[in-house]
Amino acid sequence: MKKDIDFQPVTGVKLAIAREVVNGQTEWAVYMINLNLIELSTVMVTSKGYGVIAGEEKKTSTLRHVIQELGAQSIAKIEPIDPALFALHNEYWVSYYILDQIFDKKFIFTEGSMDEGNIKYIPELGLEGVLHA
Repeated sequence: MKKDIDFQPVTGVKLAIAREVVNGQTEWAVYMINLNLIELSTVMVTSKGYGVIAGEEKKTSTLRHVIQELGAQSIAKIEPIDPALFALHNEYWVSYYILDQIFDKKFIFTEGSMDEGNIKYIPELGLEGVLHA
């Protein structure tokens, strides 16, 4: 059972939503950044969006991604994201193993967190976006 699992605090793992220009078009994507000096294995990411737009409750589909290994000090592109979803809370539940220990953390990019004033240069990606640690 989940209550019987000893979850350690997540350190050295960040999520970012960043933009890049491809063929003259701005594209947004979600990235996972591993700053640890050891690889992560069996990385599972579940994503969903939820919130209220124009007085109406909205939910996105739940997406699931698996990355078998994410090397030490490396980056993985998780999924593209439509800027229309920035009006919602975007939740990413991340679980992974380091050796035999499981780690688990929920990252939430709240509504409005992707406003232009919050966008900064993310050196690990070489792109502009919002970093969540």
